[in-house]
Amino acid sequence: MITAVLYLLVMVVVGALLFFAASAVFGRSEQAAPLPPGTTATVLPADDVSGEDVRALRFQQVLRGYKASEVDWALDRLAHELDATRLRAERAEDQVRALTRKGES
Repeated sequence: MITAVLYLLVMVVVGALLFFAASAVFGRSEQAAPLPPGTTATVLPADDVSGEDVRALRFQQVLRGYKASEVDWALDRLAHELDATRLRAERAEDQVRALTRKGES
């Protein structure tokens, strides 16, 4: 009985090791090829970030997902861009209201 339990335990350990080795070698089925270690393709333009720029973003992959500092940077840049876009829209709406009031007078 103990022999069967030992065999089962060894099979589970060997299976887990094979799974982790295969995951390390073959990756996690990413759509894009992984980047070389120490490099990044995380690039956004300085102004006027478009949807295509966001779709083209790629983050360096680390052991447990994506490099958090790159994701945080990209989210911060997008937040600033959204804030700037909203401010421009509010200013444009204010100008329209001012012109509308001026035309009514």
